[in-house]
Amino acid sequence: MIPAEYGGSALSLRATVGARDWEVAIELAPGETVAVLGPNGAGKSTLLGVLAGLLRPDTGQATLGDRELFRVDEGGHGRWLPPHRRGVSLLAQEALLFPHRTVLDNVAYGPLVAGASRGEARDIARRRLASVEASHLEDRRPAELSGGQAQRVALARALAPDPALLLLDEPMAALDASVAPPLRRMLREQLRGRTTLLVTHEVLDAYTLADRVVVLDDGRIVEQGPTSEVLERPRTAFTADLAGLNLLTGVRTRSGLRLADGTEVAVDSAVDADPIPLGAPVACAFRPSRVEVFDADGAPGGDAVRAVITDLEPRGDVVRLRTKLLSADVTVRELASAGWSTGDVVDVVVDPRAVVLYPR
Repeated sequence: MIPAEYGGSALSLRATVGARDWEVAIELAPGETVAVLGPNGAGKSTLLGVLAGLLRPDTGQATLGDRELFRVDEGGHGRWLPPHRRGVSLLAQEALLFPHRTVLDNVAYGPLVAGASRGEARDIARRRLASVEASHLEDRRPAELSGGQAQRVALARALAPDPALLLLDEPMAALDASVAPPLRRMLREQLRGRTTLLVTHEVLDAYTLADRVVVLDDGRIVEQGPTSEVLERPRTAFTADLAGLNLLTGVRTRSGLRLADGTEVAVDSAVDADPIPLGAPVACAFRPSRVEVFDADGAPGGDAVRAVITDLEPRGDVVRLRTKLLSADVTVRELASAGWSTGDVVDVVVDPRAVVLYPR
């Protein structure tokens, strides 16, 4: 028999891989969904591999509920629970269904391996297929499925053994834009109350599916916290870029903040997030739409910052004008009228009402 519904089990992981090039400690509460973000090569796949039992860490330990997944000492000795005994399911970018099995038998495979009888496994599979609105597909082979259908079946297969921990690796990355929204809604329903680690590059996935966000970079956690807090008050350039924000860091001054090169950026103190003493390290994030661009020496007032255009990126009815310091969104007409191009020197002005300071 397969185990009864887990609902959600607490996860605790502390491990190193590759002579400490990758060193991560992470905790998940029962039933919590945590999104893991980070640039390519940050160590996201390593995290999933360690938890799934596909990669053995050099040192560390992990527990899932009352189950010890592994414990490895400095000499590489210790306990190692094989993947099929961990109570962990992994849903990857590609569905990876068994091509020679029907949809029903694909979904029934997990419960069958866990000890259920063939009849019990098929009953579980039918319930899971119904929960992802794929009952009508049970007699088909994977080759007969669309991408969206295959990923629904793969989700049902991942949930069928009722895992204590569900790992999602970019589950919508390979899907057409029209297919992703209904699958995202379905995932939100299926993940409720289930302990889940979601690796994604999509900020929308983090906002709609995750309770908390962890940002990895170079094998280390560099940011973590509630989803809205991390994505609206980022502390790293990667997170700010992912959230579509400009990020400036410096120290608090009477007028706003001073950047490392001495540049002053004005802030409307009425919108400060928290009282911050002068001289304290601060950061601020704001949207490119709140930045105005002028010809050099053409900006009104004294709050302009001199910059060089490094890139022009069309985005529908606006063009994102990038400089080393920040980005600004300008209309196509405005860009054409000004005649700006890469390499041009411009003045940029940040709307002081858009800048909210927060501690670094």
